[in-house]
Amino acid sequence: MEPKQTKANEKGKDPVWLLIIPAVIFALLVRFWNVGAETVSYVAEGVREAEQNALAETDETLTDMTSSGGPLQDSRYLYDDEDEGNVITMYLTVRTGNASEGTNHTWEEVNAHPAYYYTERGIDRYRVEGLLQVGDENGPTEGAFGYDETVPNVTVQIRGESSSRNVQKSYKISIKPNHGEWNGMTTIALNKHVSDYLRFRNKLAFDLLKGIEELPSLRTRFVHLYVKDETAGPDAEFVDYGLYTQVEVWNRKALRAHGFDRNGHLYKAINCEFYRYEDEIRMGDDPAFNQAAFEKRLEIKGDTDHAKLIAMLEDVNNEEIPIEEVLEKHFDVTNLTYWLAFQILTGNTDSQNNNFYLYSPLSADTWYILPWDLDAGFGTDDINIVGWHKTESPWNRGISNYWGNVLFRRCLQSEDFREALDAAVEDLYAYMNEERLKQMTDVYRSVTTQYVFNEPDMAHNLLSNQRSAYEEVADRLPAMVSFYYDNYRQSLEAPMPFYIGVPEIANKTLTLHWSESVDLQGGALSYQAQIARDPEMNEIVAEYEGTERTLKTDALPSGQYFVRVWVRDEDGNEQSAFDNYHFEDAEGWHQFSGVRVFYVNADGTVSVE
Repeated sequence: MEPKQTKANEKGKDPVWLLIIPAVIFALLVRFWNVGAETVSYVAEGVREAEQNALAETDETLTDMTSSGGPLQDSRYLYDDEDEGNVITMYLTVRTGNASEGTNHTWEEVNAHPAYYYTERGIDRYRVEGLLQVGDENGPTEGAFGYDETVPNVTVQIRGESSSRNVQKSYKISIKPNHGEWNGMTTIALNKHVSDYLRFRNKLAFDLLKGIEELPSLRTRFVHLYVKDETAGPDAEFVDYGLYTQVEVWNRKALRAHGFDRNGHLYKAINCEFYRYEDEIRMGDDPAFNQAAFEKRLEIKGDTDHAKLIAMLEDVNNEEIPIEEVLEKHFDVTNLTYWLAFQILTGNTDSQNNNFYLYSPLSADTWYILPWDLDAGFGTDDINIVGWHKTESPWNRGISNYWGNVLFRRCLQSEDFREALDAAVEDLYAYMNEERLKQMTDVYRSVTTQYVFNEPDMAHNLLSNQRSAYEEVADRLPAMVSFYYDNYRQSLEAPMPFYIGVPEIANKTLTLHWSESVDLQGGALSYQAQIARDPEMNEIVAEYEGTERTLKTDALPSGQYFVRVWVRDEDGNEQSAFDNYHFEDAEGWHQFSGVRVFYVNADGTVSVE
């Protein structure tokens, strides 16, 4: 499959390209010569051996080039040997290590606690030593990683945040010094993706990225894992842990492999909506610097001088600086628009404030967003079938999903940015067509169904006992990109979401305010607000409709109340508030969009959750 062809990105042209132009031309000729090959690979062809050799010979020049702040140029040859239908088999023998290395734990202890257990206690995640060997279903194979090893060559711990609550864990496997690399990596992330009931959506997304020149991807493979737990006794045998997806981790080694500045700034977004966060994001030499507080927003993965990050955040939050100037100074617009377009067209709603990396070369002011954790993409049908939501938040769809992020909120208010985003959306929509997606999903399904409908994965997949539902979701996935595209188009016309304030009671009057919505077309807006005894709004006790952003009513008796606010434009397009009320009971998960709960106390004060 050929990568998407796009217009050349004019920003950041550099004469150093002249050093590798002959190799690139040759690689392109090879690429098109091979179009008719009988074996079809659904990974983009990328740059071939001639370019790879040229890049290796000009390493210093390339470091300068990727540090210049111009467009990111991913090393596409990294993906040449990847086979989407292939499964790597790994054998992991775990053993208790020693206290000095922090591996003096059992496998049961490693798997017993979610990530929050460690965060609350301020301790490192438990680890064990392990012997990792790669092979096939008959065992480790000669010449493969770890085959001749007899002593532990890795350490192992759980990985992930919310996913670590699941019974089936994901793992971070770190290869010890002097024990080599696996596929050029010393950190192996094995992801279970329990909420991805198809078990291939994350891989699909990264494989799509391999054909998009404007964005980098990551190397990813299917892995079948067997674990022998020698911490439980000497008679342990290998146990089948089912199917995992291995995804390359953004770190210094990955930056270098992809042709980027390995010494640059790199942050993993944990809860970052690009506000200034003065209390958390501080310089390292600030007496009030607290790394734990800092990393609740952004995990530090690269250079520890945060001056450039702080300067960017300050400008993003300075409304007196036009956003066009902020983008010109701090960002690559092509990177931003294509990243946002990709999230929108894959329906990856879990990317407003996390599941991405921020990267900036050491000697440039430009920041880039690097993709990460895409397993929520194409997930709408999964969620609907398993009944996670009674109602879906309308603002989750299209551009409004990012309106709470100050960077993208300011960007989307710029007509120039919206035009650039629209061009990126149209470009990717043509690339991610239904035929391409069907070809890719057919390959993945030939792999995943062998595991989803067998133990141990069958017991932990909500679609495993509904094979017809699994097949339905998989069959419909290729058409989902059109669904997300339509959502994008609709979101451009609808008003933007907003926040409901905390009610106040004074002089026997309850007053409720909410923030202002925005209509990108500049039309007039009207609001409707209701206060009720129930989240379904059946027992309404007060309501308002008009252009003001205030509801007033007589003070209410003590008890629990629910408020819902939504906005409507002149053409009848509606939008809810960002607020959501949700709870779980025996019937499942219930969510009410645009609803906030509050309590009137006996003393006449108001409390909120």
